[in-house]
Amino acid sequence: MRSLPYITLALALNLLAGCESTPHTAPQPAVDATEVPSDTPVEAGQCPPVETVVCAEPEVKVVERVIERNYEKVVEVPVAKDKLVLGSEELFTVEPGGVRLRALIDTGAATCSLSVVEMKPFERDGSDWVRFKLPDGAEEEPVTIELPIKRHVRVARPGFERQRRPVVDMSLTVGEVTHMVEVNLVERGEFEFPLLVGRNFLKDAAVVDVSRKQVQGKPPLPSFSK
Repeated sequence: MRSLPYITLALALNLLAGCESTPHTAPQPAVDATEVPSDTPVEAGQCPPVETVVCAEPEVKVVERVIERNYEKVVEVPVAKDKLVLGSEELFTVEPGGVRLRALIDTGAATCSLSVVEMKPFERDGSDWVRFKLPDGAEEEPVTIELPIKRHVRVARPGFERQRRPVVDMSLTVGEVTHMVEVNLVERGEFEFPLLVGRNFLKDAAVVDVSRKQVQGKPPLPSFSK
């Protein structure tokens, strides 16, 4: 029992000796990572410095793609529904006179024009009339026609002086279609096309296919013609 105090005292001395042999470590101040270079050795017990990592920008590749689109071109073609189809030239029957003539379809002319011979104006019952002869293209004698003058028009032709022409009403037939239209008369004798058919006949009645000729064939002659 006497040995217990000595043991206790020995243990206390050993503890005091251990504390004196252990070096006292003072707390280290915080270190700013931005102030510590990356190659500074890190002591034991310290956190490693923070390094700023810059990531490389991703490589962007621009790929051009050419997309070809095929477009169908739609061309609207007028349909000759319920309309007469005429070629660039046709055969017409002219009344009065019952004469069949070759006609040029002239879409640039406002009115029809007829070549005549021996044209003479005269007065009948206080009105202006005109007398003329119309060759029928054959070897027979020209047909003499007399008609009242509706009005006069002035026509300018390239290389010629302006002409004052009488205008009369005449009936023109092509195929099975007949129209009464205004026709201006010109005295110019022999001509390849004695009749020029203008827009006043074609309007709302016919369409023209310039690549064809005499589409309608020969029109019938009146039963009372010569």
